Amino acid sequence: MDKNFGRILMAGFCFLEHTADIKIRAYGKTINEAFQEAARALFEAMTDTSKITPNIKRKIEVEAEDLKALLYQWLEEFIYLFDSEGLIFSEFKVESIQQKEGMLKLKGEASGEEFDSKKHTQRSAIKAVTYHEMKIDQSPKKTILEFVLDI
Repeated sequence: MDKNFGRILMAGFCFLEHTADIKIRAYGKTINEAFQEAARALFEAMTDTSKITPNIKRKIEVEAEDLKALLYQWLEEFIYLFDSEGLIFSEFKVESIQQKEGMLKLKGEASGEEFDSKKHTQRSAIKAVTYHEMKIDQSPKKTILEFVLDI
């Protein structure tokens, strides 16, 4: 477990060193907050999220067999929306993560807009989320997620 695990008091994220790709640690008081921060970190790796106007809302629903697969599906859905519709997001709300019929189901919402190269600087082109070095550490007071984005 990370030596700073006990000191995390609020939600956020940071970029960690990685030789070839982008490694992120996202954290929150709850699993929902940590997933929200993971999505925010994904888009911060792509562009400056402070310049995204949250005027398009999208309901996001994904399911998977475990938390790692759920994190993967959650982030991959955003990469798909960017690749297929040119949408970027800056606000995220995980409404629920529930066990149902042997699967974890996440329901949430994201707000953003279409990518505009005149308004949004493109930082990194994200190809995919990977399971490489993916970790989820949970306690009753905090959750830490670590994952790598393939660029």
